[in-house]
Amino acid sequence: MAKKVPQINASSMADISFLLLIFFLVTTSMDVNTGLSRRLPAPVPPDQKIEDTKINKRNLFIVKINSMNQLLVQGQEMNVRQLKDKAKEFILNANNDPSMPVLYTEYIEGLGEVTYTKEHIISVQNDVDTQYQAYLDVQNELVAAYNELRDDYSHLKFNKAYAELDEDQQKLVQKVYPQKISEAEPKNYGGQ
Repeated sequence: MAKKVPQINASSMADISFLLLIFFLVTTSMDVNTGLSRRLPAPVPPDQKIEDTKINKRNLFIVKINSMNQLLVQGQEMNVRQLKDKAKEFILNANNDPSMPVLYTEYIEGLGEVTYTKEHIISVQNDVDTQYQAYLDVQNELVAAYNELRDDYSHLKFNKAYAELDEDQQKLVQKVYPQKISEAEPKNYGGQ
């Protein structure tokens, strides 16, 4: 006669596992502040023709990130920490350098006569193998450049920080320093 082996009653194990899963899902916090906030352009109507836009080369600031997360800015290798200052210098074009964006002088209601580079564009191009953190670091430096320029201009015109301005004043400052960051489709740049 065969010996009877005692068995463990596992009928409630599935219930306990399910309860533990629910507990961890409810109590776990997720970091929702990662990512980039961008306003996407309105969709193009299907019957509208898409035309290529001609951009003056001097108005274009090209930032490339290769698969090894190395930065190439305007054809020169650069550390990501230097990018903000280089971008600010490009956007301002304080010395009216002919290799930098064209300066325009216009009257803007609420600000008076303003000289600025209204046609500048910052083009970010990354490799398909670029790490997300390197991409975010570049984006953060470029956004910081715009934030500092807006803040400096706000202090100059309104004697306040940009964040302290009312909505109408912020829109005026944004006319002078619109955030123009163009993101190209990722390519395979290899080691550059």
